[in-house]
Amino acid sequence: MNVSNQKKLELFTIEGHKLHLFRTGNAGKPKLIFMSGSGTASPMYDFKILYEKLLEDFRVIVIEKFGYGYSDLFAASCEIDSVIDMQRKALKVAGENGPYILVPHSLSGLEAIRWKQKYPDEVQAIIGLDMATPKTYLAWKSDEVDRRISIIRKMKKAKDKGLLFWLPVNKCGLTKEEIKEQKILWKKNAFNECYIKEAEVVLKNAEKVAAAGKINCPILMFVSNGKQVSPNWLEHEKDFAEQCNAKIINLNCGHYVHYFESDLISTEIRGFVNDCL
Repeated sequence: MNVSNQKKLELFTIEGHKLHLFRTGNAGKPKLIFMSGSGTASPMYDFKILYEKLLEDFRVIVIEKFGYGYSDLFAASCEIDSVIDMQRKALKVAGENGPYILVPHSLSGLEAIRWKQKYPDEVQAIIGLDMATPKTYLAWKSDEVDRRISIIRKMKKAKDKGLLFWLPVNKCGLTKEEIKEQKILWKKNAFNECYIKEAEVVLKNAEKVAAAGKINCPILMFVSNGKQVSPNWLEHEKDFAEQCNAKIINLNCGHYVHYFESDLISTEIRGFVNDCL
């Protein structure tokens, strides 16, 4: 790949393949670990509109799992404990140590919850960006999961045949060069097998997280208007917040809440961390 910022990339060998971590911000401050939702082609660029407003007050780390961003297209295990351990291993190899403040978007909400369940001392707090909860996926049942996997496979075939001419690329807060990189990464990553494998095990992962029970740590949840996600999304967000005593901030915007409300979110994050840590 012709990557313009190749010298800045930090690629770490995990399970024999390269995984990318993006690190920036104030090294002496609390660590925000940004975790992307399913199918986000380039988390490093996707979250920029938000994390660039937090650099003075936080150490920012964006994890790009296999199949995402500049990481290899390696179909590693998507069983949730394996996914978490892979991310922990990458951080350790990079010389990063907890505790962390996890900032999950969408699907990675499951990973953040499970991380706290398995390694409670490593997670100081969770800040959800319209994060999914176990109940979100348990409500789908297998028929809905199968339907979504079928759509991904059809889109993959169309992409492989060169039939997708419209690139759904985020441009929020990005330079022209970064938008160009986004397009390159979309062509590399869109609808790849890693995303399909994630979907295939999402119900089992949700069941495991649900069975482990509630978590106990400060939690702040930014919640969209629910129009771009599954039915009963808002109800499930509220239920989780009540179960775990989380603070909810409802936003009248789409699922990628950081695109629309980065000013408000960054301000609220500072206040939340100052108050609870």
